[in-house]
Amino acid sequence: MKITEVKLDVVRIPRETGFVCEHAFIRLMTDEGVTGVGEMSDFSHLPKYALDARDLEATLRMQLVGRDPSQIAELNRELAALYPETMYYYEKGTFIRCGVDIALHDLQAKALGVNVSTLLGGRQRDRIKVCYPIFRHRSAAEVADNLEVVRRKLAQGFDVFRLYAGIDPDADEAFLDGVRREFGSRVTIKSLDYSHLLDWKTSLRVTRRLAPYGVQMVESPAFRNDAEGLRNFRMAVDLPVSEHVWSFRQLHDMLRQDSVDILNIALIFIGGFEAARKAAAAAEVAGKGVLIGTTQELGYGTAAQALLGGALGNLTAISDPTGPYLYTDDVTTEKLRYEDGYLLLPDGTKPGIGVDIDWDKVERLAAGGFSWGDQALAQLQDRTRPVQSGRS
Repeated sequence: MKITEVKLDVVRIPRETGFVCEHAFIRLMTDEGVTGVGEMSDFSHLPKYALDARDLEATLRMQLVGRDPSQIAELNRELAALYPETMYYYEKGTFIRCGVDIALHDLQAKALGVNVSTLLGGRQRDRIKVCYPIFRHRSAAEVADNLEVVRRKLAQGFDVFRLYAGIDPDADEAFLDGVRREFGSRVTIKSLDYSHLLDWKTSLRVTRRLAPYGVQMVESPAFRNDAEGLRNFRMAVDLPVSEHVWSFRQLHDMLRQDSVDILNIALIFIGGFEAARKAAAAAEVAGKGVLIGTTQELGYGTAAQALLGGALGNLTAISDPTGPYLYTDDVTTEKLRYEDGYLLLPDGTKPGIGVDIDWDKVERLAAGGFSWGDQALAQLQDRTRPVQSGRS
């Protein structure tokens, strides 16, 4: 089997917060009529530069057409040379490699007539516990709105939340106090996520203030790539510490420094299934647990994340993918299922990823290419509505 064509479609879909995110879907078509699909999720992140979608499509076409799609490891090595790791959290080259890798796995599984779970070694679970994000307070005025988010999402079955914290600790504490007073044991706060915005000493001071409200863990409490700072923080707190994995060099540094308890692994940040499985295996050898992280993918990318989580033996913490409940629209023919705060894996009897794309809807939501509006830094970090934006 050979790849005969590569197509790239960019869609633009708002979140409930009003921020509009751009995603790309890649299709790998073959001479045997089998097509693999991958999602490159949420390009609307820093750094604030945009790829030329048509140039990217042409580049991937030149690299992939004529190749055997079953040679996933070889193709991933070549793509890693074209789009190398840069030790940056939202490196767009990693997003590209992720989409291609998902498409290759989808294609190979379809050709074999099996679900991608089979390629990942089988399912160890059929659902994964997830949490809903509460976006960062920048003033006390936002506390009431975030408490209302908890009310609405609890009614939808989500009983675990993670709080993006650290910019306004007074507001964070008011929110946590409000959650405890109104919901008691019905709601769990999984983590305080500092998103690398604070140095480890400042994160430590804020954590000591907020930890009594019953949070389970702390995430990203040091500047990016500061493995030593992460370790210093970890040694000073009783709570487990988690960090995202965005490159193998960064993973090596964290394991060598013994900086974390839990590795946050997301397909989009490490480059797809193959890279994610390597990262999870390294974590397991080092005696670390993992959770499935997210950039808040659309339904298709979330399905791929669910399949990864279902295959890992050291998935020890509550995971993050809730994208289908953050966006106002989606492009899958059926919405992924969440029950009682769990993300259910796609149908294991269906070949490939296990969900289908509505290509007519992709066309209706088409963005043409990637572009930027007038978002401020805070909006790019927390996916909030731009004050004045031409994007809709």
